Amino acid sequence: MPTYTPPLRDMQFVMHEVLNVVDELKQIPKHADMDADTINAVLEEGGKFASEVIFPLNISGDSEGCTLDGKTHAVTTPKGFKEAYRTYIDGGWAALGCDPEFGGQGLPLVVNGMFYEMLNSANQAWTMYPGLTHGAYHALHTYGTDEQKQTYLHKMTSGEWTGTMCLTEPHCGTDLGLMRTKAEPQADGTYKITGNKIFISAGEHDMADNIIHLVLARLPDAPPGIKGVSLFVVPKFNVNKDGSLGSRNGIYCGGLEHKMGIKSNATAQIVMEDAVGTMIGQPNKGMQGMFVMMNSARLGVGNQSLGLTEVAFQNALAYAKDRIQMRSLTGPKAKDKPADPIIVHPDVRKMLLTAKAYAEGGRMLQAYCGMLLEKEHGHPDEKVRKDSGELLAMLTPIAKAFLTDNGHISTNACMQVFGGHGFIKEWGMEQYVRDNRINMIYEGTNTIQSLDLLGRKILGNNGATLKKFGKLVGKLVEEEGTNEKMSEFITPVAILGDQMTKFTTEIGFKGFQNPDEVGAAAVDYLRVAGHLVFGYFFARMAQVALREIAAGNTDPFYVAKLQTARFYFAKLFPETATLMRTARSGSKVLMDTDAVFA
Repeated sequence: MPTYTPPLRDMQFVMHEVLNVVDELKQIPKHADMDADTINAVLEEGGKFASEVIFPLNISGDSEGCTLDGKTHAVTTPKGFKEAYRTYIDGGWAALGCDPEFGGQGLPLVVNGMFYEMLNSANQAWTMYPGLTHGAYHALHTYGTDEQKQTYLHKMTSGEWTGTMCLTEPHCGTDLGLMRTKAEPQADGTYKITGNKIFISAGEHDMADNIIHLVLARLPDAPPGIKGVSLFVVPKFNVNKDGSLGSRNGIYCGGLEHKMGIKSNATAQIVMEDAVGTMIGQPNKGMQGMFVMMNSARLGVGNQSLGLTEVAFQNALAYAKDRIQMRSLTGPKAKDKPADPIIVHPDVRKMLLTAKAYAEGGRMLQAYCGMLLEKEHGHPDEKVRKDSGELLAMLTPIAKAFLTDNGHISTNACMQVFGGHGFIKEWGMEQYVRDNRINMIYEGTNTIQSLDLLGRKILGNNGATLKKFGKLVGKLVEEEGTNEKMSEFITPVAILGDQMTKFTTEIGFKGFQNPDEVGAAAVDYLRVAGHLVFGYFFARMAQVALREIAAGNTDPFYVAKLQTARFYFAKLFPETATLMRTARSGSKVLMDTDAVFA
């Protein structure tokens, strides 16, 4: 059976020693009184909830799955899920990062993000039930009317009601311009919505009293394509004027998907037959509100893979220390045993270090994005808000795609450490591989994220945002460029930073002549950009570790940081050279292949 220990020490290192989040947060009026002790205490208790309440339900939930009553359309979640969710609500965890105006605790988003990392490590499928609610909450909070906010946000903040995002239809996924769900205006200002949605995570369940669906649909006179999409809030139960639950709405679960992973999350086929809804925002402007949800979800999905990477690493490490197999190539290490623990073998260490490095880099990126969110929406300086928003927009597809790709690499590597036992369900490792696989697909496939990064976020503004990130790299190089002990961490990042300018310009020029060149290069480009970001963060972590060691701190934690950083730059970072070469190979070898597919 697997185990899980919340990585609180590393979280504290990221927040307090590298990012100095308390000082940063104090510049934002609503967090002026924030302190490190509060943050640490919240995460410590959150870790207990994750490891003690929902982690024990992970394997059993995967085995049991969800069940649908074909007559009532009701979905029952696995044993213990509903009770765990009640504990979650009673503990106030749903309200952690929400607006105090609607009953939230108003804690920083970076804290909520780290809490959710632990939840994802413990049980990703369970965590998706409350997790999706945050996206719906943010969309309503940003674009909802006062009446909609008063009707829904208090209960969504408390967790008594959950939320979903209903985009995908049987004939279209990412291309939402093809959707057919219709919304007919009514005399009372509401709309009757009819259509079918699929792949709706947490679309129906027994854990909350009501489910608030955010649904994309078309008005009768809507223009074709994406410009004719509107957003509606469609509750499972209609809500009376006094806030009590009314009649059952015309929206129900027509089926549950049979999936590779996240089996204990109800991935629903949603049917709407004259379901009553109200519009969020303006007619035919639904994508504005949906993008609030989608961007929140993209960061959340990256966090899911971060959580799985961490828990897979922890269990693979424990196994590698215990499992004996063969002797070390340099001679016996455990002379009192008939064989050595497999952790003595170089390639086992490589697999473990890969997961360790991708977890630590991912945690830095997630925390940094959380701070950018806080600054974008709460900093008193307009320029800081604008710069933070632009940087976050560029980093969001990296956080989604790079972290989920790395999660795939890491969970597979950790399963490999177990050998044949990794393929057996009772050890839990094969579930981490299966659960992570969806993270690379939903909320926009990783190819879509790559096209978004290169096409919109980089080339769309002629590399202006990339240059802003480059200034951060340049500042670090200026600070530490003469420090010989930092050269092994600084030099690779500085070189790649310089190469990125030429690389980006080259791809952009070729794409101007033939747009397929952008499509052919995008996936490789995002991974190069991901390593530039990770390299910057690993250099910053090494900077702190070296300072602590120089000051006489003997905590082995800092030595481990340097060893992980050295591994990252030696074994993982160099793939950027191959990626740039394959990206430059162009689209012809992909598109001039009709004979292959004849």
